Amino acid sequence: MAILSLNEVWKTYEIGEEKVNAMAGINLNVNKGDFITIMGPSGSGKSTTMNMIGCLDVPSSGAVLLENQDISHLEESDLAIIRGKKIGFIFQKFNLIPTLTALENVELPMMFQEIPKEIRKERAAKLLGMVGLAGRLDHRPNELSGGEQQRVAIARALSNDPEIIVADEPTGNLDSKTGVNVMDFLRQLNKQGKTIIIVTHNEELTKYSSKVYMLRDGKIQNE
Repeated sequence: MAILSLNEVWKTYEIGEEKVNAMAGINLNVNKGDFITIMGPSGSGKSTTMNMIGCLDVPSSGAVLLENQDISHLEESDLAIIRGKKIGFIFQKFNLIPTLTALENVELPMMFQEIPKEIRKERAAKLLGMVGLAGRLDHRPNELSGGEQQRVAIARALSNDPEIIVADEPTGNLDSKTGVNVMDFLRQLNKQGKTIIIVTHNEELTKYSSKVYMLRDGKIQNE
């Protein structure tokens, strides 16, 4: 059963007098428990597709269905609520708040869901322990290695127990060994029932996936 569907989704930007189609009629079904990789060269529409999947943007036309709810025309405030509950993001550049500790960074998404402080702290500590950072709770991002920062980002993505994890180039800023560790952890999450969607240009990552979609010129090439 599809947990997320894109139905004939177009995203068109106007640059001066020119119209550019970043997405040109994309159809995509993501089933619960899938591990999907979306690949494509620079300019293929990967980032726009990721934003659409992650409820960070709405289409120019077409429909985006999340758990059978059409979210294509929702206001940003409503999208933010959905993102907070249903989707966890892992960003290539980690996007950790430099002035916050690892524990506080993981707590942050829970604050927006108004989860009580004690529960936040307990859950954040448990998640950081799960990614092997039990001894780094009070460290700020500049006191952590790149791999450790990525693991904090993974813990933060899991903080509200989302159904879907969206990862943008999850190994892009990591050495090869740390990258393998991160991908193995994502595969473990997938085996536990999480739906994983990776957006990347790295063909090596496709070996972890159950499905691979190739993007070019805003279209899926292998539908």
